[in-house]
Amino acid sequence: MPDIPPSVAGFLAASPQARQEGYIDLGFQRQASLWRNCHDRISYVAPEGHCFSFYAQGGRGTRRVDGAPINGWAGAVCILPHGMDSEWEITDPFSFVHLYLTDVELRRAFAETFDCDSRLMELSDETYFDAPWLAGHFLTIQQATTSGNPVQAEEAVSELIHAIFAAGIGVTQQRRQLAGGLSPYRMRQIRDHVRADLSRKVTLEDLARLCDLSAFHLQRSFRATMGISPSDWLLRLRIEAAKGMIAHGDELAEVASATGFSSQSHLSRSFKAQMGLTPGAYRRCL
Repeated sequence: MPDIPPSVAGFLAASPQARQEGYIDLGFQRQASLWRNCHDRISYVAPEGHCFSFYAQGGRGTRRVDGAPINGWAGAVCILPHGMDSEWEITDPFSFVHLYLTDVELRRAFAETFDCDSRLMELSDETYFDAPWLAGHFLTIQQATTSGNPVQAEEAVSELIHAIFAAGIGVTQQRRQLAGGLSPYRMRQIRDHVRADLSRKVTLEDLARLCDLSAFHLQRSFRATMGISPSDWLLRLRIEAAKGMIAHGDELAEVASATGFSSQSHLSRSFKAQMGLTPGAYRRCL
């Protein structure tokens, strides 16, 4: 198997000058890190996943060597797309917030937000831009990462991604014909059917019959459209619903039953595997 290239975080971790001052796992292939760097020259070569960067302090001594000759500033935002090479020179100390999302996760969020095919998402390389309306979200992520509060950080991340999508900065929807996916109408059918009663068991065959497709065709078309399998998508819906009930104060056994998990222990195992903490620990962060 070919080696998977490191993420932007992996390249920073390999630098003797960069120092990670905070890290938090937000579940569903999302992480946030706080960094400080100085007197460094670093290259990100085909990094795995997308990186959204915010300069919290300093930045005047940071410039992109392979791009326009512009130095950063406190409050500057960068978007570094999945697989995009970049080279940086840092001459003065600065601290920055990084949000990392896999390509699959960002495309899923895009498809859910715009009710469209995930393959239509196009993320452009943006260095730098000024976005005061995003600063508060980044600073909340910074604060939550420092205090170790994944609930606060996750809420800020959701708001940040929605704000970036809404502003259309760096993210565009391609206008081209696609083959092999599900129409927005079919996806709405599936969402409405599943959300109507998350407590019930839902099989691939159930969804295939709903769309008048074979199970094989449904599986392939769903993955093409959403970027993830139907089972992974369904698990995420169940976890998100469970988080809402936990926040509401419901008993975990009740949460498990209402969201389609076979038992409280099944809920706890699945929740921790996806979110990085147990339902009880999640509740204590609220």
